[in-house]
Amino acid sequence: MPQFEAGTFDVIVVGAGHAGVEAALASSRMGAETLVLSMNLDMIAFMPCNPSIGGPAKGIVVREIDALGGAMGRVIDKTHIQMRMLNTAKGPAVRALRAQADKVLYQQEMKRLLEEADNLSLHQGVVEKLIVEEGTVKGLITQAGGIYRAKTVIITTGTFLRGEIIIGDLRYSSGPNNQQPSIKLAENLEELGFETVRFKTGTPPRVNSKSIDYSKTEIQPGDDQPRAFSFETTEFILDQLPCWLTYTTSETHEIIDRNLHLSPMYSGMAKGTGPRYCPSIEDKIVRFSDKPRHQIFLEPEGRNTSEVYVQGLSTSLPEHVQRQLIASVPGLEKAEMMRAGYAIEYDAIVPTQLWPTLESKQIVNLYTAGQINGTSGYEEAAGQGIMAGINAAAKVLGKEEVILSRSDGYIGVLIDDLVTKGTSEPYRLLTSRAEYRLLLRHDNADLRLTELAHSLGLISEERYARFLEKKQQIDDEIARLRSFMIKPTAEVQAVIQEAAGSELKDGIRGADLLKRPEMHYGMIARLTEAPELSEEVTEQVEIQVKYEGYIEKSLQQVEKLKKMEDKKIPDAIDYDAISGIATEARGKLKQVRPLSIAQASRISGVNPADISILLVYIEQGRIAKISS
Repeated sequence: MPQFEAGTFDVIVVGAGHAGVEAALASSRMGAETLVLSMNLDMIAFMPCNPSIGGPAKGIVVREIDALGGAMGRVIDKTHIQMRMLNTAKGPAVRALRAQADKVLYQQEMKRLLEEADNLSLHQGVVEKLIVEEGTVKGLITQAGGIYRAKTVIITTGTFLRGEIIIGDLRYSSGPNNQQPSIKLAENLEELGFETVRFKTGTPPRVNSKSIDYSKTEIQPGDDQPRAFSFETTEFILDQLPCWLTYTTSETHEIIDRNLHLSPMYSGMAKGTGPRYCPSIEDKIVRFSDKPRHQIFLEPEGRNTSEVYVQGLSTSLPEHVQRQLIASVPGLEKAEMMRAGYAIEYDAIVPTQLWPTLESKQIVNLYTAGQINGTSGYEEAAGQGIMAGINAAAKVLGKEEVILSRSDGYIGVLIDDLVTKGTSEPYRLLTSRAEYRLLLRHDNADLRLTELAHSLGLISEERYARFLEKKQQIDDEIARLRSFMIKPTAEVQAVIQEAAGSELKDGIRGADLLKRPEMHYGMIARLTEAPELSEEVTEQVEIQVKYEGYIEKSLQQVEKLKKMEDKKIPDAIDYDAISGIATEARGKLKQVRPLSIAQASRISGVNPADISILLVYIEQGRIAKISS
């Protein structure tokens, strides 16, 4: 195949899934000339698995992406068919928004954004090889012979690297949804010295909505209250479509028991490691054999399709068994299966080979983001994508690299977990992974990250001005609540009684009354001359006042962590020269090459004694002597 010069760019993004689109949009917004190379431009931001965005922890990531100027939140707000806030009965730290997507409209809207973006080009092509000179990436070569030069490259190939689809004993080379897999690039990464692992994920069957008996299921409507992921959204979709809930039966479980030997996971056909927190139906029934039934959600895939996603019935059993499984579920007795469920195995790189910027430690100016780094989920991919795009563009433009800490956002938790601890299975973000989750809430993502986005040029001046106004209104109202006394008048006592609270004996400051569990901001506003404020502002005021003590404790913990983060580990350090460190810890430190004492302390296998020795070694200045 003759080769030809195809173009020169600041940043080239390989792949246009959820990581790729956020990476490309971020780098182009920062002013870097960006190219997206995709195998199929009709598959931009495609949802091969569940047609939804958000959920616990994941929904907060979408808010963080939006606060950084990303697109996922804005696009799902325009294209969803249903929106629900989860965990509303619990505290603000675990509340999360989840939307059912119209997957085709979502794709189309995201493609439109890419096509209209400044400094951004879209090309269709299959990347086969990276151009690497003296340990630095210089570009890439496509299957058609195109030579694309670049200052930085971001690989976001998802589950396409040596992808193989498995259904029963049927196995064939393929990307998700029967797309072309990426074979040559996977081989090239191996040749370049990347350590890879084999992971697996799966998807359930899709059935025809017209063949479902919904009278045997429970309706799951969206919220009546208009909601949005993006801080920019002002128009809301009120015409929502419901989802439906049903359950597996004893017959379902019997069918799986009879056919378990045909499951690729149990027959040995599937070798890759699957996600623990999103198991197949056969795995659920084996692992939780004491449970008589499991939830099945019937989720429409869009407004203009009859396909329904059978959430909870993920499987790679043979197609004839899948048909039996579907017929055993109430409401699906006569359901027509339009697409069979399948498992897909693929290569992922070991993420401890990356710096916290998502740049490769082996090859300078090469970044990776998304499922190639061992994660699962659209949101985790998009969160990595925006950070890889920011850092690749920053490097080209001579700006400082950006690393979100674990106290900055769930995106920081995600990336730190990957590059510091690695992962032995497809990684999924969970609320429990964030030690500062009271600070990393759905409601305050803009307060945490908008200043950073503005400094990087990722948001407009108009949006920044609106943010500053909101921030000032929050501060002013909290100050006002702390400044005045509420006296125990008859009107006040009536409001407190309405909330089932104990009556006042003496006067109390407005902020202290709001701290009572039964009180909310609207009640306090009725008792004072409160200014007209948006719901966003009053929600923030209430949370900051009610949880002030807990928030303050978390901030104190963050300050302690920052002191450890400030203790940098010189890149020239020789861990073999430090006596007293355990053998396992020495090996892990050499592999991860942590940037700070805090990061070193989070590495699996490095214990506090090792950290103490390392800290003394650095503080004594011995590293300086060795370096000189």
